[in-house]
Amino acid sequence: MKRILLFVLTNVAVVAVLGIVASLLGVNRFLTANGLDLGALLGFALVMGFGGAIISLLISKPMAKWTAGVHIIEQPQTADEAWIVETVRRLADKAGIGMPEVGIFEGDANAFATGAFKNSALVAVSTGLLQGMTRDEVEAVIGHEIAHVANGDMVTMTLLQGVMNTFVVFLSRVIGFAVDSFLRRGDDRNSGPGIGYYVSTVVLDIVLGFVAAIIVAWFSRQREFRADAGSASLLGRKQPMINALARLGGMHPGELPQSVQAFGITGNIGKLFSSHPPIEERIAALQAAAA
Repeated sequence: MKRILLFVLTNVAVVAVLGIVASLLGVNRFLTANGLDLGALLGFALVMGFGGAIISLLISKPMAKWTAGVHIIEQPQTADEAWIVETVRRLADKAGIGMPEVGIFEGDANAFATGAFKNSALVAVSTGLLQGMTRDEVEAVIGHEIAHVANGDMVTMTLLQGVMNTFVVFLSRVIGFAVDSFLRRGDDRNSGPGIGYYVSTVVLDIVLGFVAAIIVAWFSRQREFRADAGSASLLGRKQPMINALARLGGMHPGELPQSVQAFGITGNIGKLFSSHPPIEERIAALQAAAA
Protein backbone atom coordinates (compact mmCIF):
# COMPACT_ATOMS: atom_id res chain seq x y z
CA MET A 1 0.00 0.00 0.00
CA LYS A 2 2.91 2.31 0.74
CA ARG A 3 4.16 1.86 -2.83
CA ILE A 4 0.73 2.71 -4.24
CA LEU A 5 0.69 5.88 -2.12
CA LEU A 6 4.18 6.68 -3.38
CA PHE A 7 2.92 6.07 -6.92
CA VAL A 8 0.10 8.59 -6.47
CA LEU A 9 2.26 11.22 -4.76
CA THR A 10 5.04 10.92 -7.35
CA ASN A 11 2.67 11.45 -10.26
CA VAL A 12 1.03 14.43 -8.55
CA ALA A 13 4.49 15.85 -7.80
CA VAL A 14 5.54 15.43 -11.45
CA VAL A 15 2.46 17.33 -12.64
CA ALA A 16 3.06 20.05 -10.02
CA VAL A 17 6.67 20.45 -11.14
CA LEU A 18 5.57 20.66 -14.79
CA GLY A 19 3.10 23.38 -13.83
CA ILE A 20 5.69 25.36 -11.85
CA VAL A 21 8.31 25.13 -14.60
CA ALA A 22 5.74 26.12 -17.25
CA SER A 23 4.76 29.15 -15.18
CA LEU A 24 8.36 30.22 -14.56
CA LEU A 25 9.17 29.95 -18.27
CA GLY A 26 6.04 31.83 -19.27
CA VAL A 27 4.60 28.83 -21.10
CA ASN A 28 1.29 29.31 -19.31
CA ARG A 29 0.92 32.80 -20.80
CA PHE A 30 1.73 31.50 -24.25
CA LEU A 31 -0.79 28.67 -23.94
CA THR A 32 -3.51 30.96 -22.58
CA ALA A 33 -2.94 33.43 -25.41
CA ASN A 34 -3.42 30.58 -27.89
CA GLY A 35 -6.57 29.22 -26.31
CA LEU A 36 -5.25 26.45 -24.07
CA ASP A 37 -5.66 26.35 -20.30
CA LEU A 38 -2.51 25.10 -18.53
CA GLY A 39 -4.47 23.65 -15.61
CA ALA A 40 -6.72 21.68 -17.95
CA LEU A 41 -3.69 20.38 -19.86
CA LEU A 42 -1.94 19.29 -16.65
CA GLY A 43 -5.12 17.56 -15.49
CA PHE A 44 -5.44 15.79 -18.84
CA ALA A 45 -1.77 14.71 -18.71
CA LEU A 46 -2.23 13.39 -15.17
CA VAL A 47 -5.33 11.38 -16.07
CA MET A 48 -3.81 9.96 -19.26
CA GLY A 49 -0.42 9.20 -17.71
CA PHE A 50 -1.27 8.18 -14.18
CA GLY A 51 -4.83 6.96 -14.77
CA GLY A 52 -3.97 4.46 -17.48
CA ALA A 53 -0.93 3.17 -15.61
CA ILE A 54 -2.72 2.65 -12.28
CA ILE A 55 -5.64 0.87 -13.93
CA SER A 56 -3.20 -1.39 -15.75
CA LEU A 57 -1.46 -2.19 -12.45
CA LEU A 58 -4.67 -2.89 -10.53
CA ILE A 59 -6.02 -5.31 -13.15
CA SER A 60 -2.63 -6.93 -13.84
CA LYS A 61 -3.39 -10.19 -12.01
CA PRO A 62 -6.77 -11.02 -13.57
CA MET A 63 -5.49 -9.92 -16.99
CA ALA A 64 -2.42 -12.17 -16.66
CA LYS A 65 -4.54 -15.14 -15.63
CA TRP A 66 -6.87 -14.61 -18.58
CA THR A 67 -4.37 -13.78 -21.33
CA ALA A 68 -1.79 -16.44 -20.36
CA GLY A 69 -4.39 -19.07 -19.49
CA VAL A 70 -2.97 -19.57 -16.01
CA HIS A 71 -4.29 -22.47 -13.96
CA ILE A 72 -4.18 -21.45 -10.30
CA ILE A 73 -3.10 -24.24 -7.95
CA GLU A 74 -5.73 -24.13 -5.22
CA GLN A 75 -5.09 -27.64 -3.95
CA PRO A 76 -2.03 -29.44 -5.41
CA GLN A 77 -3.09 -32.49 -7.39
CA THR A 78 0.36 -33.87 -8.19
CA ALA A 79 3.74 -34.11 -6.53
CA ASP A 80 5.09 -31.47 -8.94
CA GLU A 81 2.32 -29.01 -8.05
CA ALA A 82 2.91 -29.61 -4.33
CA TRP A 83 6.63 -28.96 -4.81
CA ILE A 84 6.03 -25.74 -6.75
CA VAL A 85 3.64 -24.38 -4.10
CA GLU A 86 6.00 -25.29 -1.27
CA THR A 87 8.96 -23.74 -3.11
CA VAL A 88 7.07 -20.48 -3.64
CA ARG A 89 5.96 -20.48 0.02
CA ARG A 90 9.49 -21.08 1.31
CA LEU A 91 11.10 -18.40 -0.87
CA ALA A 92 8.30 -15.90 -0.19
CA ASP A 93 8.80 -16.39 3.57
CA LYS A 94 12.51 -15.88 3.15
CA ALA A 95 11.91 -12.72 1.09
CA GLY A 96 9.52 -11.38 3.74
CA ILE A 97 6.42 -11.15 1.52
CA GLY A 98 2.95 -12.67 1.71
CA MET A 99 2.29 -15.96 -0.05
CA PRO A 100 1.58 -15.26 -3.73
CA GLU A 101 -0.97 -17.12 -5.78
CA VAL A 102 0.77 -19.91 -7.69
CA GLY A 103 -0.14 -20.94 -11.20
CA ILE A 104 0.92 -22.99 -14.22
CA PHE A 105 0.31 -22.12 -17.86
CA GLU A 106 0.83 -24.04 -21.09
CA GLY A 107 3.74 -22.99 -23.30
CA ASP A 108 7.46 -22.96 -23.88
CA ALA A 109 9.94 -22.13 -21.12
CA ASN A 110 9.02 -18.95 -19.24
CA ALA A 111 7.69 -17.62 -15.95
CA PHE A 112 6.38 -14.32 -14.63
CA ALA A 113 5.21 -12.48 -11.53
CA THR A 114 2.60 -9.76 -11.40
CA GLY A 115 0.18 -7.98 -9.09
CA ALA A 116 -0.37 -4.54 -7.60
CA PHE A 117 0.60 -5.51 -4.05
CA LYS A 118 3.66 -7.50 -3.01
CA ASN A 119 1.71 -9.40 -0.36
CA SER A 120 -0.91 -10.64 -2.83
CA ALA A 121 1.03 -11.23 -6.05
CA LEU A 122 0.88 -14.00 -8.64
CA VAL A 123 3.81 -16.23 -9.61
CA ALA A 124 3.30 -18.49 -12.63
CA VAL A 125 5.57 -20.94 -14.43
CA SER A 126 5.08 -22.62 -17.79
CA THR A 127 4.83 -26.32 -18.52
CA GLY A 128 7.82 -25.94 -20.84
CA LEU A 129 9.93 -24.58 -17.98
CA LEU A 130 8.97 -27.46 -15.69
CA GLN A 131 9.68 -30.05 -18.36
CA GLY A 132 12.93 -28.55 -19.63
CA MET A 133 14.75 -27.71 -16.39
CA THR A 134 16.00 -29.47 -13.30
CA ARG A 135 14.33 -28.67 -10.00
CA ASP A 136 17.32 -26.60 -8.89
CA GLU A 137 16.97 -24.49 -12.02
CA VAL A 138 13.18 -24.12 -11.67
CA GLU A 139 13.71 -23.10 -8.04
CA ALA A 140 16.15 -20.41 -9.20
CA VAL A 141 13.62 -19.10 -11.72
CA ILE A 142 10.94 -19.00 -9.03
CA GLY A 143 13.42 -17.16 -6.80
CA HIS A 144 13.93 -14.64 -9.61
CA GLU A 145 10.18 -13.97 -9.78
CA ILE A 146 9.87 -13.77 -5.98
CA ALA A 147 12.70 -11.21 -6.02
CA HIS A 148 10.69 -9.12 -8.51
CA VAL A 149 7.75 -9.14 -6.10
CA ALA A 150 9.89 -8.39 -3.02
CA ASN A 151 11.61 -5.52 -4.84
CA GLY A 152 8.23 -4.00 -5.75
CA ASP A 153 9.15 -4.08 -9.44
CA MET A 154 5.56 -4.17 -10.66
CA VAL A 155 4.72 -0.88 -8.94
CA THR A 156 8.06 0.71 -9.80
CA MET A 157 7.75 -0.14 -13.50
CA THR A 158 4.18 1.14 -13.57
CA LEU A 159 5.25 4.33 -11.79
CA LEU A 160 7.98 4.96 -14.34
CA GLN A 161 5.63 4.24 -17.24
CA GLY A 162 3.04 6.60 -15.77
CA VAL A 163 5.58 9.40 -15.36
CA MET A 164 6.81 8.88 -18.94
CA ASN A 165 3.23 8.92 -20.23
CA THR A 166 2.54 12.19 -18.40
CA PHE A 167 5.59 13.85 -19.94
CA VAL A 168 4.70 12.58 -23.41
CA VAL A 169 1.11 13.85 -23.22
CA PHE A 170 2.13 17.24 -21.81
CA LEU A 171 5.13 17.94 -24.06
CA SER A 172 3.47 16.78 -27.27
CA ARG A 173 0.56 19.16 -26.74
CA VAL A 174 2.67 22.14 -25.68
CA ILE A 175 4.95 21.69 -28.69
CA GLY A 176 1.91 21.08 -30.90
CA PHE A 177 0.44 24.42 -29.82
CA ALA A 178 3.77 26.13 -30.53
CA VAL A 179 3.93 24.64 -34.03
CA ASP A 180 0.30 25.53 -34.70
CA SER A 181 0.88 29.09 -33.45
CA PHE A 182 3.84 29.49 -35.80
CA LEU A 183 1.92 28.16 -38.79
CA ARG A 184 -1.11 30.36 -38.09
CA ARG A 185 0.60 33.67 -37.41
CA GLY A 186 -1.86 36.49 -38.01
CA ASP A 187 -4.85 34.15 -38.33
CA ASP A 188 -7.93 34.26 -36.13
CA ARG A 189 -7.40 31.60 -33.45
CA ASN A 190 -10.85 31.87 -31.88
CA SER A 191 -11.92 28.79 -33.77
CA GLY A 192 -9.47 26.68 -31.73
CA PRO A 193 -6.38 24.67 -32.70
CA GLY A 194 -5.62 24.19 -36.37
CA ILE A 195 -4.44 21.19 -38.36
CA GLY A 196 -0.84 21.93 -37.36
CA TYR A 197 -1.66 21.20 -33.73
CA TYR A 198 -3.35 17.88 -34.43
CA VAL A 199 -0.69 16.62 -36.85
CA SER A 200 2.16 17.72 -34.56
CA THR A 201 0.53 16.12 -31.51
CA VAL A 202 0.05 12.77 -33.23
CA VAL A 203 3.63 12.74 -34.55
CA LEU A 204 5.09 13.82 -31.21
CA ASP A 205 3.02 11.25 -29.30
CA ILE A 206 4.65 8.59 -31.47
CA VAL A 207 8.20 9.98 -31.38
CA LEU A 208 8.21 10.82 -27.66
CA GLY A 209 6.48 7.51 -26.97
CA PHE A 210 9.44 5.71 -28.55
CA VAL A 211 11.87 7.72 -26.41
CA ALA A 212 9.83 6.89 -23.30
CA ALA A 213 9.80 3.20 -24.26
CA ILE A 214 13.60 3.19 -24.52
CA ILE A 215 13.92 4.70 -21.04
CA VAL A 216 11.45 2.21 -19.53
CA ALA A 217 13.18 -0.71 -21.25
CA TRP A 218 16.59 0.43 -19.94
CA PHE A 219 15.25 0.52 -16.38
CA SER A 220 13.65 -2.91 -16.87
CA ARG A 221 17.00 -4.39 -17.90
CA GLN A 222 18.65 -3.07 -14.72
CA ARG A 223 15.78 -4.57 -12.72
CA GLU A 224 16.47 -8.00 -14.28
CA PHE A 225 20.07 -7.99 -13.04
CA ARG A 226 18.77 -7.18 -9.56
CA ALA A 227 16.21 -10.02 -9.67
CA ASP A 228 18.91 -12.49 -10.79
CA ALA A 229 21.02 -11.42 -7.81
CA GLY A 230 17.93 -11.64 -5.60
CA SER A 231 17.37 -15.25 -6.64
CA ALA A 232 20.98 -16.12 -5.82
CA SER A 233 20.57 -14.48 -2.41
CA LEU A 234 17.33 -16.34 -1.64
CA LEU A 235 18.86 -19.69 -2.61
CA GLY A 236 22.15 -18.95 -0.87
CA ARG A 237 24.12 -19.71 -4.03
CA LYS A 238 24.28 -18.31 -7.53
CA GLN A 239 25.04 -21.44 -9.58
CA PRO A 240 21.40 -22.58 -9.97
CA MET A 241 20.45 -19.19 -11.47
CA ILE A 242 23.49 -19.30 -13.75
CA ASN A 243 22.53 -22.81 -14.85
CA ALA A 244 18.91 -21.76 -15.42
CA LEU A 245 19.97 -18.82 -17.57
CA ALA A 246 22.40 -20.98 -19.56
CA ARG A 247 19.66 -23.51 -20.21
CA LEU A 248 17.23 -20.77 -21.24
CA GLY A 249 19.84 -19.55 -23.71
CA GLY A 250 19.60 -22.88 -25.50
CA MET A 251 15.81 -23.13 -25.44
CA HIS A 252 13.02 -21.47 -27.38
CA PRO A 253 11.65 -18.86 -24.97
CA GLY A 254 7.92 -18.89 -24.46
CA GLU A 255 5.92 -15.87 -25.57
CA LEU A 256 4.12 -14.00 -22.79
CA PRO A 257 1.16 -11.63 -23.12
CA GLN A 258 2.22 -8.00 -23.58
CA SER A 259 0.89 -7.08 -20.13
CA VAL A 260 3.41 -9.30 -18.32
CA GLN A 261 6.36 -9.51 -20.73
CA ALA A 262 8.49 -7.20 -18.61
CA PHE A 263 8.11 -9.54 -15.63
CA GLY A 264 9.02 -12.79 -17.36
CA ILE A 265 12.29 -14.67 -17.14
CA THR A 266 13.11 -13.99 -20.80
CA GLY A 267 12.44 -10.95 -22.94
CA ASN A 268 12.61 -9.35 -26.38
CA ILE A 269 15.71 -9.35 -28.54
CA GLY A 270 15.70 -5.74 -29.74
CA LYS A 271 18.49 -4.09 -27.75
CA LEU A 272 17.05 -0.62 -27.11
CA PHE A 273 13.48 -1.79 -26.61
CA SER A 274 14.24 -5.08 -24.85
CA SER A 275 12.87 -5.48 -21.33
CA HIS A 276 15.58 -8.08 -20.58
CA PRO A 277 19.37 -7.97 -21.04
CA PRO A 278 21.04 -10.65 -23.18
CA ILE A 279 21.42 -13.99 -21.36
CA GLU A 280 25.22 -13.79 -21.65
CA GLU A 281 25.31 -10.43 -19.85
CA ARG A 282 23.11 -11.74 -17.06
CA ILE A 283 25.31 -14.80 -16.57
CA ALA A 284 28.46 -12.64 -16.61
CA ALA A 285 26.96 -10.29 -14.00
CA LEU A 286 26.15 -13.21 -11.69
CA GLN A 287 29.57 -14.76 -12.17
CA ALA A 288 31.24 -11.45 -11.34
CA ALA A 289 29.12 -10.95 -8.21
CA ALA A 290 30.55 -11.76 -4.80
CA ALA A 291 29.84 -15.32 -3.75
